[in-house]
Order: sequence, then structure tokens, then C-alpha cells
Amino acid sequence: MSTSNFLVRLISSIWRGLDGVRKVLHLLLLLMLFLVFFGAVSDTPPLMPQKAALFLQPLGPLVDQLDGDPYDRAIAELLGDAPPQTLVQDVVDALSFAKTDDRISVVHLELSGLGGGGLSKLRRIAAAIDDFKDSGKTVVASADYFSQGGYYLAAHADELYMHPEGIVFLQGYGGFRSYYKEIIDTLRMDWNVFRVGTHKSFVEPYTRMDMSPEDRESRTRLIQQFWTMYQEDVELARGLPEGSIDDFAQNLLQYVDDAGGDIAIASQEAGLVDELLSRADLRALLKEYAGEDSVDSALYASVNSRDYLGSMRLMHRADIRDDNIAVIVAAGTILNGSQPSGSIGGESTAALLRQALTDDSVKAVVLRVDSPGGSVFASEVIANEIQALQAAGKKVVASMGSVAASGGYWISVVADRVIASPATVTGSIGVFGMFPTYQRSLEAVGIATDGVGTTPWAGQLRPDREMSDPVKHLFQAMINDTYDDFISGVADQRAMEKQDVDRVAQGQVWTGQDALENGLIDELGSYEDALRVAAELAGLEEGEYGQKLIETSLSPTEQLIMDLLAVTEITGFDVAALVSAPTALESFANGLQGLLSSITNFNDPKGLYSHCFCEID
Repeated sequence: MSTSNFLVRLISSIWRGLDGVRKVLHLLLLLMLFLVFFGAVSDTPPLMPQKAALFLQPLGPLVDQLDGDPYDRAIAELLGDAPPQTLVQDVVDALSFAKTDDRISVVHLELSGLGGGGLSKLRRIAAAIDDFKDSGKTVVASADYFSQGGYYLAAHADELYMHPEGIVFLQGYGGFRSYYKEIIDTLRMDWNVFRVGTHKSFVEPYTRMDMSPEDRESRTRLIQQFWTMYQEDVELARGLPEGSIDDFAQNLLQYVDDAGGDIAIASQEAGLVDELLSRADLRALLKEYAGEDSVDSALYASVNSRDYLGSMRLMHRADIRDDNIAVIVAAGTILNGSQPSGSIGGESTAALLRQALTDDSVKAVVLRVDSPGGSVFASEVIANEIQALQAAGKKVVASMGSVAASGGYWISVVADRVIASPATVTGSIGVFGMFPTYQRSLEAVGIATDGVGTTPWAGQLRPDREMSDPVKHLFQAMINDTYDDFISGVADQRAMEKQDVDRVAQGQVWTGQDALENGLIDELGSYEDALRVAAELAGLEEGEYGQKLIETSLSPTEQLIMDLLAVTEITGFDVAALVSAPTALESFANGLQGLLSSITNFNDPKGLYSHCFCEID
């Protein structure tokens, strides 16, 4: 009996094992079928008409790098929860492909949702528009509402239309911020500030209730130069008389009154737009260029830039060869440790630079910098990795975007060549530290802090205790030393006298044009110019090298999850329907978190920062 039971149990165990193996094999088979299906779906370019308009609709701000961890961002996009952003390179690439694509007869540039992003980025896209127009094809720009940035791009189109109820709003450039000294005093907080730089204005909101004369002078010089550049570019592109843009902005009320209160008519009469067209009239006009849509005759034949770009990138794989120029984007605030895209992490950005170092196919590196700075320690970690590349014989070219100031300049100046746009904000060579304490706030509600320590430093870096004079002296000494290191490094890299660097440092901000005159950069140029210079420094002839973008990518597991969700979306299931819209309280909390993140995210181990208040609106 016992033998029989043993045999039954043995056979049952074997059967369960075989059944388990069967289930695993079924799972693997299904996974293989899924991968084949997804591969077929993802690798087949979507069909598009033989004649169509390329529909370009940039949304949100223009950026050199999308914000956030790639996986989190991809999930948010599938769920319809991603903040709108437009990658400059995507717009440039779409126009480049369309230029030689016989199927694209016209580009429709719809600019109602563009949120700005810096004059240097606008100039790069404008150059791509002008290059596309060299093909003889037409660019039609339209919007319900033209922001200042949107109008800049529209001005480079062949035809510029606006809705009869639309607006062109050119507010000029400015820089405004909030100041907190009175509320800090009211709360009985001691906001201990240490800095070097007469113009280092980042700390001013915590020590003043208004803009300092030094910051006002520096910022006024910046915005006047930007406004001059903007006017000259737009007037040239539109063929407008000199001074007409400033005249329209300064005398907007008069223009509107003369047009009977209609700002759209005022814009047309000032020559800013060609015609005021309803959406139906605009569609009819675009049909003349692209023909009717094959499905809906009320629409014109078109292809969305995202679908078009995906298709063209599949057909034209990345240009990677035996010899390559690596491109690494450093965009956002510089923070210690590993950080997601849209921020620069000392560890994560250093890791990307090490990839370029160990990749034998990489002969030179273009570091695209778009940063107002941040942690001094993280900046130095990144600079050290750039120097390691140079020691290995690989040239590094810093290509400055809209902003490369403070820590952004720190990581740029060590490059073999520094190239900026005339509209880049750079410089701001200065250092600061802040340490708020709230012991007086606690005393006001009956709370005290006391204790003992073996040295004068014990318990000193507590926010519930007053900062002692020796600790303040120590902090200021570290700030002074770091500033001296900064200007000494700049003097060494730029072959300048230290006192000459100090003269243009002190936290002062400069346009790229000023930086060239002050010896802080090597030349004015675009991102494309930086690639060319990197190739020249590496001894590579045009056509002999490829480009390799080195960036943080999805892990295999993350990619598999994304593929599953993408296939789910293709089947027609709305993944976004699973996510509820944020409540008003959640929206407020998210907004507040974003407002405070510029301070709360600071994590330099010594509490030393080279960060610029560089916002130019």
C-alpha cells in the first residue's frame, strides 16, 4: 500500500513538473509571438500619401533634452499625462528629412501651443526653416495666438496667417522674480548667506525686497541685447522696416485703437501677418498645396511630424560609423549624484562621458550645455571626466545653448573649444552658499535647543541653532577659496590674467556676443558648427564620420513593459482611461513642489553652489 502511494505521488510530482514546464514553454511561445508581432508593427513605417503637407506643431517649451527619467516620461506619454515639451532636434530633423522628400509638398507650421524656450533655440529652428525653403517648397505658418517665440518662427515662413480672433503679443524681454526677506523676518528665521560676486544675484530674494542696482544693470544690458537681436531677425525675415517691431510693441494700444479695438486687424495692418483666415479657409488654402485627405475631403493631406519622424528614422538609421563624434547633452540644474534627464547629475553625466571615453569609435565629443549651474562639487566631477577624455586624446567641444552660466560655464570652459550662440546667456562666474536657521521661530513658541559637544563645531550645522561666528567665517572662507579656484581655472583655460577674469566675473552675466569680446568663449556658432569643429579637431574630413548620441536609455525590462503598453495602444485600448485626472489639491501641490524644487533639490555635499538666476522671459 505504501509503495503504491509512493508511486502515485511520484507520478503526480512528475506530471506537475511537466505541466509547469508546459506552462513555461507556452509563456515563452506567447512572448516570442508578441515580440515578432511588435517587431513587425514597430519596424514597418506607417503609410503616408504620395503628396502631403508636413504638419509641425511644437507644444510647450523648446528643449535640448526632455525632462525626466526616460521610463517615467514614456509611461506618462502613453497615459496622456506628460507635460508638453518639444525637442529642438526633432523639429530640425523633420525639416531636414522633408527638404529632400518628394512626398512632402509643403510644411504647415502651427504655432498656437509653442511656449518659448530661448532665443538661441528659436534661431536654430529658424535656420532649419530657411534651409528647408532652399528646396523651393513652401512653409505656411498659422496660429490662433502667436506668442513672442511662436511669432519669431512664423516670421521665417513664406506665408503667415492668423485666425480673425487671434492675437500677436510681443511683450519684449524681461526678468522678474519674487523676494522673501520680509516674510523671512516675520517668521524670525536667520537666512545665512555667503557669496562672492558683486553681481551674484541668486541669493538676493532671501536678503532683499527688490532687485539690487548691480543685478538691475546686468539684467537690463542682457534684455536690451536680446530685444535688439529679436527685432533684427524678425524684421529681416518678414521684410519689415527697421524699428517696426519695437514700434508695434511700444504703441500697441494706439495700433489697436486705430483698428477699432481689433488686435488681429491691427497686427495685419502693421504687416505682422499676411491674412486673417478661419480654420476652414486655412484648410482650403493648404489643399491647394497638398491636395485632399484620402479619408476626409474636408481636410488637406498631411502627416504628423511625430509619425513622419518615426518613419524616416526607421528608414534612415542613425549615422554611426567606425569613426564618430559623440554628442552628450547636459541640460538643467547641476545636482550631485545620479539625476534623470532634464537635470545634470554629477554621477550620471560623468557616466555618459566615461562611455565616450571607453568607446573606441568615438574620436571627439560635443557637450551640448543648456544649464544655469548648480552644485560646485558635481560641476567639478563632470569637469574631471572631460579632462580624462582630453588626456586620452579625445577632443571636447562645448556647445552652449540658451544658458551656460555659473556651473554651466564651469563644465564648458574646460573643453578644447567653447562655442556659443550670440543669444546664449553665459558667465555668472561666482559662488554662494545658504544655510537658514529657525531657532528664533522656535523660541517664539516656547521651544529651545541646548546641549554639549567636544569641539566648537559640534551641533553647529543644526537649523534649530544659531550659526556661530566661527562657522560663518569657515563658510565664507570656503566660498572665497572656491571662487578663487573658479577664476584661476578660467584664467588657465582661457589664457587670461586672473585679474582680467575677475573683472568680467563677480557673478556678471553676458550674452554670447559679450562673452566673445571678454575672452570667455572661442567663437560664435551653432550646434552644427560645434559638430564641424569637433571633427576638425579630431582630424576627420566631412563625410568620414558619424554621430553617436550618448544618453540614458531604457533597461530591457522597462523597454519590454513599454512595448507591451504600445501594442495595447495599437489595438485601440485607451491606456489613459485607467488614470484619473488630478484633483485641484493635487495640481496645487504639484505646482508648489515645482516652485520649491529649485532650492529643495540642492544637494552639494559642501553646500557650495555656482548657480545663475538666468531666466529671460
